[in-house]
Amino acid sequence: MEIQFLPGVGPKRAALLKKELAVGTIGELLRLYPFRYMDKSSFIRIADARPDMAYIQIKATVQRVEVIDKKRLSVWVSDGSGEVELVFFKGIKWMFEKLKPGHEFVFFGKPTAFNGRINIVHPEVDAVSAESRNQSQQTGVGATMTGVYPSTEKLKTGGITGKVMNKLMEAALNKGLPFVEESMPEDLMRQYGLAPLHFALRNIHFPKDMISLEKAKYRLKFEELFYLQLSLLKQKYVRSRSEQGIAMPRVGEAFNRCYEALPFPLTGAQKRVITEIRGDMKSGHQMNRLLQGDVGSGKTMVAVLTALIAIGNGYQACIMAPTEVLAQQHYKNIQKFLAPTGVKSALLTGSSKTSERREVHQGLEDGSIGIIVGTHALIEDNVVFRNLGLAIIDEQHRFGVEQRSKLWRKAVCGAPPHVLVMTATPIPRTLAMTLYGDLDVSVIDELPPGRKPVQTIHATEGKRPALYKFMKDQIALGRQVFVVYPLINETEKLDYQSLEAGAEDIMNKFPYPDYTTAVVHGKQLNDVKKFNMDAFAAGRANILVATSVIEVGVDVPNASVMVIESAERFGLSQLHQLRGRVGRGSEKSYCVLMTGHKLSKESRHRIELMCATENGFELAEEDMKMRGPGDLEGTQQSGLPINLNIASLAKDGIILNTAREAADAVLREDPTLTSDRNQLLRKELRKEKYQIKDYSKIS
Repeated sequence: MEIQFLPGVGPKRAALLKKELAVGTIGELLRLYPFRYMDKSSFIRIADARPDMAYIQIKATVQRVEVIDKKRLSVWVSDGSGEVELVFFKGIKWMFEKLKPGHEFVFFGKPTAFNGRINIVHPEVDAVSAESRNQSQQTGVGATMTGVYPSTEKLKTGGITGKVMNKLMEAALNKGLPFVEESMPEDLMRQYGLAPLHFALRNIHFPKDMISLEKAKYRLKFEELFYLQLSLLKQKYVRSRSEQGIAMPRVGEAFNRCYEALPFPLTGAQKRVITEIRGDMKSGHQMNRLLQGDVGSGKTMVAVLTALIAIGNGYQACIMAPTEVLAQQHYKNIQKFLAPTGVKSALLTGSSKTSERREVHQGLEDGSIGIIVGTHALIEDNVVFRNLGLAIIDEQHRFGVEQRSKLWRKAVCGAPPHVLVMTATPIPRTLAMTLYGDLDVSVIDELPPGRKPVQTIHATEGKRPALYKFMKDQIALGRQVFVVYPLINETEKLDYQSLEAGAEDIMNKFPYPDYTTAVVHGKQLNDVKKFNMDAFAAGRANILVATSVIEVGVDVPNASVMVIESAERFGLSQLHQLRGRVGRGSEKSYCVLMTGHKLSKESRHRIELMCATENGFELAEEDMKMRGPGDLEGTQQSGLPINLNIASLAKDGIILNTAREAADAVLREDPTLTSDRNQLLRKELRKEKYQIKDYSKIS
């Protein structure tokens, strides 16, 4: 039923609720949950009120009322323990007539400090009820928890205040609840101790007590995460049973030659991952695997050995990277590993010359090129493979869905290629299970031997002379230095000004010819960018001043210092990615986080965490707790498969695990949900919000 027919709404408010909160029906309103609860059962003495309190409720008598410049109403109230000023900028005439001196009211609002005194701006005002008249300060008698709902300035201006929202919710429950059908099967509710849906919806909005509220939250979170996992895992089950893949039973000569010639042994984690990949490729079903590994954990090595398994079975492999810089770097690294194997590889990017392109196209068509590395140039229509058997995609979130589907269509041997998706952005397990719930996940969780930890130091502006001296000492030892500036917005003049001013300062302090500084940023032409980047990579420049374009993919083993300017403006994942650009050689490396003196509590926490740990997965977990899953580096673009209304991937990991196990158990017995007992699950999954695109076909 449309929300405009709910008492107290009407067409105007309905349009506002639709625009501001995407709520258009009574059902959608019932699924708009409070994000916080206020206990309106207890009163606080004015003398005990502090500006750091979230909300307070006082019972006080009006002392005096004054209109100032026709723009502001100032109301002084007292409860015998002290006086407080209440301020109103709207509804002045109405409040002036209502709040008569000598009358007692209940006031509820946020205390703030102004001119050394406490005041409350726009408090809610209620008459003193018989119940509240008998309540003393700070008692918990007759607990009444009130939900606080998401709101906007436009909603408040349109008259939909917190109080109105509560009234609408009560009307929605009375009118809509009888029509709400139970969405979880009885046996699952019994097994997992879930409260019925009617109980949960009533108590999430108007909790009877704390126990009822917790039961309601658990039920609604479980249901949300259960159906999310059921929809993802169902795709995986159906695909693994029906999707014929290319069987690759052999390892092959090229794999063995490469493996035997490795300059260092594989880590235990690399060996475990290759075994998992090998199992997929032998199975006769299509591989869809996500490989997570921290910066420098040796994913490229795993990619090469995986590609060589495809070669050993008579197929071609492609490795797709999001940027030319990264594609070139992969190609350079891969050639070293391929040297003993005799396998021919090639590079194809947007800036490949026409003659090179012709040669590469020919080699891919006749099968003489075994491994091709490239950017999205690989998915252009004129690129034809003889027999593509494996697609490796690096930093998957940087490719659009459409781009990936084009790659898929290049399979010419009747079956889809195996897919290995790699990411150096550590993703918390709960988020990986949700973003990539239909992929199998492998994790490389140890660094190769010989990689020294990077020492991370926090410094403020006063330490700059000491920093420059330290940079000079490192350069004297033959090392190189990165200096990175945040680029929050491609068009932000201020960001470029700070980069230009910083580069100028460095060139003054590190003058030519004793020192050479290269500068790289997004506004440069590609040729200029490449020239400067190459100068640094080849060791012709001592310092590279750059925006965060270098976050993914610059590999300069000789660089031992990473200076991150305005580090407080970066997220944890990004800081960690940048730090991973040093420490790639055998020398001791350093990461210096430069910040202003004044830091917010959150920024300080981020900087402290960076200095305390190098574990990318730990940092990613913390980042998600601090910023929420939608903000994590690299996940913004992909977003979550469905919107979560109440569950939080950051906080509800335990419920997610339980819900996933429950979904898995259901699908193990009945992968297509065709049995009668799963009729309710089948019906629920048909709802539009669970129609998740099958990303496996296009990863």
